[in-house]
Amino acid sequence: MKNIRMLLIEDNRLLREGIISIINEHDDLKVGTAHGTNKAIYDKIESYKPAIILLDIGLRNQNSLHLVKNIKKTYPDIHIVAMDLIPAQDDIYEFVKTGVSGFILKDATVSEFVKTIRSVANGKKVLPSPLTDSLFSQIVNKTINGPTDESSPDLLDAVRLTKRELQVMKFISEGMTNKEVAKKLHISTYTVKSHVHNVLEKLALHSRVQIAKYAHTSKEFKKVIESISLLDDE
Repeated sequence: MKNIRMLLIEDNRLLREGIISIINEHDDLKVGTAHGTNKAIYDKIESYKPAIILLDIGLRNQNSLHLVKNIKKTYPDIHIVAMDLIPAQDDIYEFVKTGVSGFILKDATVSEFVKTIRSVANGKKVLPSPLTDSLFSQIVNKTINGPTDESSPDLLDAVRLTKRELQVMKFISEGMTNKEVAKKLHISTYTVKSHVHNVLEKLALHSRVQIAKYAHTSKEFKKVIESISLLDDE
């Protein structure tokens, strides 16, 4: 059985020890660790020569995205797996564009954790399991594999949110309740709930808070919402 050499970049000692303990239970997985300064991390990569790097995207003293860019530039053959508790979709999109091959949620089961590592080692791309069957995952796959034609849409165009759904998202981001949104748009509360459900499904989100965060952080959303009237009918 071929050993998979990994380097864990994690600045939380308890997490490092826990992940190492999990990995050491599998004969085909071998792990080293790196943390601290950029130089210490790059020296470790050079000496350990891992096939996979497990990277916490919430490092306290590092810009993880910048780290991914530099690693992929210098070591393009190394696969990088990002780890986070609940990565924002914008983060997933940016990290995949930069060269990350997979994501592991920190609340993943041990079997999911190990399966992701082995899949990435075999050349597969792995998204967090809640997104695997979502339309968002198809958009990310386009980012990974490249557009199929020159007219491939950007993120929000590909998701095909309706004008009304965009309006509902905007008002949710302003802290409005379903009842307040319904009154603003002159529609029923039930209809607002339906639109919220559709937005959650299309963007693979799980709560109104995530909708609000997406609306506040997505550059694509801001561009689209600026071009439409919030009160006109669809």
